[in-house]
Amino acid sequence: MKTLSLTLAALLATTSLAACGRKAEAPATPAAPAPAATPAPASNAMAGMDMAPADKMAKGVGVVKAIDKAAGTITLDHEAIPQAGWPAMTMGFKIAPALLDGVAIGDHVAFDLKLHDGAGEVTAISKR
Repeated sequence: MKTLSLTLAALLATTSLAACGRKAEAPATPAAPAPAATPAPASNAMAGMDMAPADKMAKGVGVVKAIDKAAGTITLDHEAIPQAGWPAMTMGFKIAPALLDGVAIGDHVAFDLKLHDGAGEVTAISKR
């Protein structure tokens, strides 16, 4: 009986010491992301297909507050523009300098906007 107890104690001690000396298994690391695909050569199969989301269009009315023809900007105090989700406010817009020829500070105007990434660009403007 004494031999059996000593054998079990030795086996238990060996197992315990072996477990203490082991390093915990490292968690599996996620695989590295695959490299970006190289674009295929252009073909006519995709010609005419719009791959980017379309810019939204909106209409607005307001008063011209500032014009900077050199920078191609106009500042408008505009009414709410529901298509853009904008309340009435004063803000600057990009505009083609040629469109500025027919307007002056203080003019009440109607304008068309091209909306892209939260900003608007005036694409047409006329006095009201």
